[in-house]
Amino acid sequence: MVSAPTLITLGTEGYRGIIAKDFTFATLHRLAEAYGRYLWQRGGERAVVGYDTRFLAREFAQALAGHLAGMGLEVVLLQGPVPTPLLSFAVRRLGAAGGVMLTASHNPPQYLGVKFKDAMGGPIAPEVAQTIEALVPEAAKPIEGAWEEVDLRTAYYDALSQRVDLKALARFPGTLYHDSMGGAGAGFLKGFFRHVGLETPVRSLREEPHPLFHGVNPEPIPKNLEVTRAVMSSETPPSLAVVTDGDGDRVGVVLPGGVFFNPHQVLTTLTLYRFRKGFRGRVVKNFAVTWLLDRLGEQLGFGVTTTPIGFKWIKEEFLKGECFLGGEESGGVGFPEHLPERDGILASLILVEAVAHAEQDLSSQFREAEALTGLTHAYERQDLPLKAPVNLDRLKEPRPLAGTAPVKVDTLDGVKWIFPEGWLLFRTSGTEPVLRLYAEATRKELVSALLREGKALVGVGA
Repeated sequence: MVSAPTLITLGTEGYRGIIAKDFTFATLHRLAEAYGRYLWQRGGERAVVGYDTRFLAREFAQALAGHLAGMGLEVVLLQGPVPTPLLSFAVRRLGAAGGVMLTASHNPPQYLGVKFKDAMGGPIAPEVAQTIEALVPEAAKPIEGAWEEVDLRTAYYDALSQRVDLKALARFPGTLYHDSMGGAGAGFLKGFFRHVGLETPVRSLREEPHPLFHGVNPEPIPKNLEVTRAVMSSETPPSLAVVTDGDGDRVGVVLPGGVFFNPHQVLTTLTLYRFRKGFRGRVVKNFAVTWLLDRLGEQLGFGVTTTPIGFKWIKEEFLKGECFLGGEESGGVGFPEHLPERDGILASLILVEAVAHAEQDLSSQFREAEALTGLTHAYERQDLPLKAPVNLDRLKEPRPLAGTAPVKVDTLDGVKWIFPEGWLLFRTSGTEPVLRLYAEATRKELVSALLREGKALVGVGA
């Protein structure tokens, strides 16, 4: 008996699945066939393929490149592994109709997937994902054509050098640590400083490419950063550590003393720094990002636009114009003058620039932002494994938690209860079977209480 083909449903930017169970070469050829058909229907002639450090990622990338080339497309395979933002840059640099990145981003090591990019280098729009999904055949015979392998690191470094203040970077007085978590960002900060002729000391952590990411999930959140926090525990300002995720499009930060500087603090600090540098327009944030940005916009006079979760929504705002920064709770930061996409390498460089230019460490700059907003910031996220789908509709009727009553409910993406001193968001992940609880408040104790009582309310997880 022949088993039925696996149903392929495109989610966040593409498709992800467990290697050898969901993500197989048979699955890959079906996805390649659909994407090739989509490009041809729209008059596309060239595609770019890249890959990260996951198990068999290069072999899958070669198979994908061969299939697209066999369909008559001109295909460029990036010499890798490379960060996803380099793929996005390559799509634009080469005038391609689109690109495909072999990665599962921050997902656990057993996952692999594809991220589809449009001709702008950004994540595909939801309607494009639906179109590609509709073109996926029940089976696709492997075909193979000739593709070209190209190294675009130097061109990427040149592009980055146009987006940073090299004079400020040259004044950075500390040591920069780069933890690439065994992912595709390894060596890119060292390589950039070498390329532009700066002697900034960069010390690498977990630099060796590693399909198991040195025993952690390649997501730059505290539980995965024990190595980095231990190294930074004995450091002093202005040194800092930046962490890039598995495919290098997200950034995390660890400060001296081993203190995790969370993505909300990163975005708020970058916003204040760029505003003071003269950037104007809007800041775009997703639904799970700090309310400090809204208050900062009110105080300084710039607009703040909130989108659903997923960088594709931030990209759409970038394309409307008049934006100077965009970011996600997960550590994705985008700079619209660079790409309509996240770039963990550029974000790292601009954080170093901010320290050097302001002659203040990041923590001090964030405290300035808190003072401007009149708010203090505490935050935590919990990921609760799901054994079965969960219906969040019942949470649309809020109730008091932690001794305080909600004043508003927002259902832009998930269900967010807004309290006088904070908020709690319930949302299922779009990439893995997880229910996420996000909480921000003016006090750590309130954050802990909201998460504890919220978790008991939904009855999910240990």
